[in-house]
Amino acid sequence: MALTLVEASKLANDQLVAGVIETIAQESPVLQRLPFIEIVGNGLTYNRENAAPSAAFYSVGDTWDESTPTFTQATATLRIMGGDADVDNFLKTTRSNVQDLEAAVVQLKARAVQRLFDNTFINGDETSNAEAFDGIDRLTVAGQTVAMGTNGATLTLEKLDELVDKVRGGKPELLLMSRRTRRKLNELARASGSFLEADRDAFGNMLQYYDGVPIGINDYISDATTVGTSSDCSTVYALQLGEGALSGLTAPGGLTVERVGSLETKDASRVRVKWYAGLALFNTVKVAKLTGVRP
Repeated sequence: MALTLVEASKLANDQLVAGVIETIAQESPVLQRLPFIEIVGNGLTYNRENAAPSAAFYSVGDTWDESTPTFTQATATLRIMGGDADVDNFLKTTRSNVQDLEAAVVQLKARAVQRLFDNTFINGDETSNAEAFDGIDRLTVAGQTVAMGTNGATLTLEKLDELVDKVRGGKPELLLMSRRTRRKLNELARASGSFLEADRDAFGNMLQYYDGVPIGINDYISDATTVGTSSDCSTVYALQLGEGALSGLTAPGGLTVERVGSLETKDASRVRVKWYAGLALFNTVKVAKLTGVRP
């Protein structure tokens, strides 16, 4: 069964682990919604659906034609993410509340892990960094790409609608964009005489919606991508999440906080935040992107 980090944190017995997961999920719209499948082993080999089977009408006595879906075998490998956080023993002794100090140091490391995941989720490229996993920019196939134009163009609601329609088998569950693109989308909504829907997320933060689809911000979506002769372009991603769509992968136990203990070379104790994680796209029509979005 696939669980989001938010749901997984409710099952954690260690309060420090639960706090780390909450910190990571609170600041990442992707990690709030992306379900993770727990796998045993260092990777998952699966069949990615390419084309659905067909059906037809027949007369009595007709010969029936066989039609099967086509698949491509894909492999997603778990990658090792994390970092060490050292807590100075002098500060432990002189501070009145040791747990608060440790929690503050680990929280900063947790945010670093969250930023690494958010960056890799968009820009991950196994060919340039063998220790990372492929992000959604590489996982999106050519047939699921909508272009603003040969040299890019200013965002329009019509193009955004076309992007939403590229995701099949239901609406996208998340539109992911840069802050600049969201400002432009707000401008377009006001110009059309309406406003984007808004509500609060699970953490009480305001969340905007376009046509019922939540809008997420990712600071690692570049606003300086080159398309044709333009070097000021951005990208918008439409994602359907879950088993059979786009899903995270994690080793048993998920994200963990390990107390390494006292250090030999300095007067401190070490806590390690680590996560064996990856990303799998089970159906290519569940992810689409709009390229060449200019200011």
